[in-house]
Amino acid sequence: MIFSRILAILFALSGLFLGGGGIWLAALGGSWFYLLLGAALLITAIMVWQRDRRALWLHAGTIIVAMAWAVWEVGFDWWQLAPRGDWLVILGILLVLPWSVRSLNRYSASGGWPALAVALVLSVIVAGIAMFTPTHDLEGTLPESSMTAEAALSDPAVPDGEWHSYGRDTYGQRYSPLEQITPDNVQNLEVAWTFNTGDVRGESDPGETTYEVTPLKVGDSLYLCTPHNLIIALDAETGAERWTFNPHLDQPPRNQTQHLTCRGVSYDAPSAGGPVGDCAARIFAPTADARLISISAETGEICPGFGGADGTVDLWQNMPNVTAGSYYSTSPPVITDRVVVVGGAVNDNVSTNETSGVIRAFDKFTGELVWNWDSLNPEQTEPLADGQTYSINSPNSWSVSSYDPELDLIYIPMGNQSPDQFGGNRSEEAETYSSAVVALNADTGQVDWVFQGVHHDIWDMDMPAQPSLVDLDIGGETVPAVVVPTKQGEIFVLNRETGEPILPVNEVPAPQGAVAGDFTAPTQPLSALSFNPEPLTEASMWGMTPFDQLACRIQFQSLRYEGRYTPPSEQGSIVYPGNFGTLNWGAVAVDPVRQAVFAMPVYLAFTSKLIPRDNPEERVVTDEGAPPFNENYGAPYAAEMGPLLSPVGLPCQSPPWGYVAGADLRTGEIVYRHVNGTIQDLSPVPLPIKMGVPGIGGPIITRGGVAFLSGSLDYYVRAYDVNNGNQLWESRLPAGGQATPMSYWSEYSQRQFVVVVAGGHGSTGTKAGDSIIAYALPQ
Repeated sequence: MIFSRILAILFALSGLFLGGGGIWLAALGGSWFYLLLGAALLITAIMVWQRDRRALWLHAGTIIVAMAWAVWEVGFDWWQLAPRGDWLVILGILLVLPWSVRSLNRYSASGGWPALAVALVLSVIVAGIAMFTPTHDLEGTLPESSMTAEAALSDPAVPDGEWHSYGRDTYGQRYSPLEQITPDNVQNLEVAWTFNTGDVRGESDPGETTYEVTPLKVGDSLYLCTPHNLIIALDAETGAERWTFNPHLDQPPRNQTQHLTCRGVSYDAPSAGGPVGDCAARIFAPTADARLISISAETGEICPGFGGADGTVDLWQNMPNVTAGSYYSTSPPVITDRVVVVGGAVNDNVSTNETSGVIRAFDKFTGELVWNWDSLNPEQTEPLADGQTYSINSPNSWSVSSYDPELDLIYIPMGNQSPDQFGGNRSEEAETYSSAVVALNADTGQVDWVFQGVHHDIWDMDMPAQPSLVDLDIGGETVPAVVVPTKQGEIFVLNRETGEPILPVNEVPAPQGAVAGDFTAPTQPLSALSFNPEPLTEASMWGMTPFDQLACRIQFQSLRYEGRYTPPSEQGSIVYPGNFGTLNWGAVAVDPVRQAVFAMPVYLAFTSKLIPRDNPEERVVTDEGAPPFNENYGAPYAAEMGPLLSPVGLPCQSPPWGYVAGADLRTGEIVYRHVNGTIQDLSPVPLPIKMGVPGIGGPIITRGGVAFLSGSLDYYVRAYDVNNGNQLWESRLPAGGQATPMSYWSEYSQRQFVVVVAGGHGSTGTKAGDSIIAYALPQ
């Protein structure tokens, strides 16, 4: 009796929530199903309270109808079917228990218990079919390439066993020519050594304190940086520390700093006319307090003469609006035979009066300014005189650039002009160079060509990743290409001499109707090689139960969404793919022999809501004392931004949220795609359930046919077969692995090593750490 009363209350509460939410959803123009479901549960509650045995029949019918509706709406997709039926099945199990059935003694209608049992069995059968029905993976094998290893583009100055730049060489392919590790033996990898830097996230650090470094390997040493800009050299065989350089960072206040990270340092080999002795080979390191420092690769001591006796160039020189924490360089500079070229990150979405995003080239021996390229004053590349300043709030380049020494061109991925979500007052120059890749002449800084990935970007779709240079064999001809990954999922494959598309790029219509004072571009570019996801629908909203799924459906119908490039609005808009990026700074790995790309596409919807400003200095979206990010001082709107989440903090869109994928660069065909990552470190219950989780960080490829990736938000490094994308091996990490791995050869033990950095990422909430871990085959 008591149990039936409790059960009736459960049915009633469920019916009230789903019925009430169903009325709201239907009023917004959404599905009527939840209203009807709520009504059925309320009637069942009344029957159970009255001990009416017909409740068994009614709930059996409810389960059958709900199951049919779910299959009709989403097919046999397990993760979408489960929340549509899990709670109904739980209620059914409680109702079919013997003591529940015995308590229902009013109306002796026969068959109720068997009917409900059959409905539950059918639900289990449908669930079983869904669990073993592949709905998201794409199976395939990359085709053979006509490009030989000898003909493939690579830097002859970088030995096969070394890694001299962020992307291994200045071409930025993230491809190692080593082949000791293969699909056949990769499962034998074991930890060879571990080094802990001692640099861990502290209370005074900004929320986005991240460890994104990819170490370099030159000779028998590794070189790396830490979030607080310590520079460390390690023995490549043992991981033992050789030296540490401390720049004594003048860290800006926490509430003025958006990021604290270091993606890497740059190595400059000995050259004629350069320094001699210990400084013949040097490391160039940018810092979070706007310095560029030159130190000896041999000793870790300052190399005097670069900028002065302290081996330092002050990156605040000639800058407008100097404010601690508003400008810093997070990515390694590009080094040519003459200059070191550095960009910098400018705080996003604080104001329209930020400092400059100028790109500068310094003489790599003396530190003298050779040229400056200011995207709001692009023709004047001669060094500014003392007392002059660069343009205020010009689009910047915070990511990693590439360099073709034959063409003497630097390929620079450009960000957006602040604020990201309102562009009504942007100049012609800002419109031209925002969210674009720009090819600059390395000697003069003059623009050779520009290609824009997003027109009039009001979604924070910066060009986030290092472009990769590769020679493609197309129709028997060798074509010089640059591969440009983007946040919105496009991979543009361009002729790196001219900027013209190699794979077709079509301009497609985009949603219109920006807020007052702004506009939207009529079209946006769509590449033949695109990881652009299918548009969201109400049916693709998700939750662990029908309750949070219903909440997400209501949220979906309440927000503005007209597909990709829906403009931000006062109502609130869904931005999908979100500004987290389908692809981000981790970029992609390019195989110059297979003529293929290996990527980690991520799918997370975000929201963007514009809040009108009455006072240009008043806080609208942040509390006093907190960092004023998204306040957009000087613009008519502040912005509220974040992922599209359910009330319990899960993504509102259905999984998978992360994949690994391989594509043919000659045709643009996505050959394979596999769900990647588990919820082990994202769920209160640490179960290694493979759902496909988001990630940030990038992959590498080896000539042995193995790709490595550690960026997913569960704490693993994984190996994949490059040909088909199948996972071959994984190893648990002590913290988040949001950095791009690297691989090198040790002459001492004659082994190929793979190095992974496990330090976590502030904005993704992964566990912080300070581990550098090297893997190798057993000796």
